[in-house]
Amino acid sequence: MSSLGQLVAGIAHEINNPVNFIHGNLRYTNNYLHDLLQLVEEYQKTYPHPTPTIKAHQEAIDLEFLKQDLPKILESMQVGANRIRQIVTSLRNFSRLDEAEMKEADIHEGIESTLLVLQHRFKEKVERPRIEIYKDYSQLPQLECYPGQLNQVFMNILTNAVDAIEQKYRDIHSSSWLGKDNTNSIAELPAIRIRTERLDCDRVAIRIADNGTGMTEEVQRRAFDPFFTTKPVGSGTGLGLSICYQIIFEKHRGQLKFYSQPGKGTEFAIEIPIKQRK
Repeated sequence: MSSLGQLVAGIAHEINNPVNFIHGNLRYTNNYLHDLLQLVEEYQKTYPHPTPTIKAHQEAIDLEFLKQDLPKILESMQVGANRIRQIVTSLRNFSRLDEAEMKEADIHEGIESTLLVLQHRFKEKVERPRIEIYKDYSQLPQLECYPGQLNQVFMNILTNAVDAIEQKYRDIHSSSWLGKDNTNSIAELPAIRIRTERLDCDRVAIRIADNGTGMTEEVQRRAFDPFFTTKPVGSGTGLGLSICYQIIFEKHRGQLKFYSQPGKGTEFAIEIPIKQRK
């Protein structure tokens, strides 16, 4: 995970410089374009009857359409550059290599960064609709924590939630007939709900719930066992939840609980102190 963090931080750093160069120059390009188009309009007012050569060239390049479409293209490029900058910032926040020591951090910032890194997993696919993300954030103080490690916990739990939802849809579509249970499952759109709350004066809770396959009693008993996985060979290491448990319990003196019902989904509850004992 340390190597992955270094890789992510390195890529984010390398992308950041050229993106900032493009983003900074787009503003000047837009101003120059505006000035040039104004100059063309002044020419058209001063010389309303262009020569046949100029008129033919105007028609060839469709000048009126160009004047309308070119600013829109630059605007879309500006939106794209802003989006890339947001992704780079999120990657840097997610890796948090410069924050290996315990420090105060905004827990919501870490959740948002993780969601942005995983956004490709939430998009609509052939076998299932888009996974909707519902957020209910409470007003929380800054937490004393290891931000990078907490981000890894969020990543593992959210990835498992997506996998459980996709498995549910695979099970539904693999059925040769639609019984009552399957019909209800299809009617319920895939969703992940994230809620934060302050439990008392010195603890907060982060709850992440999905409406995926849920876990059987046997799986629930072994969920935190190292190397235990319900995924096919080669698809999972079986270390995700055990690492999450270690980070929350040992590193942050907190608790990691879950509540699951087969066919209904699973909710993970992370409870950690606001301040850590020295």
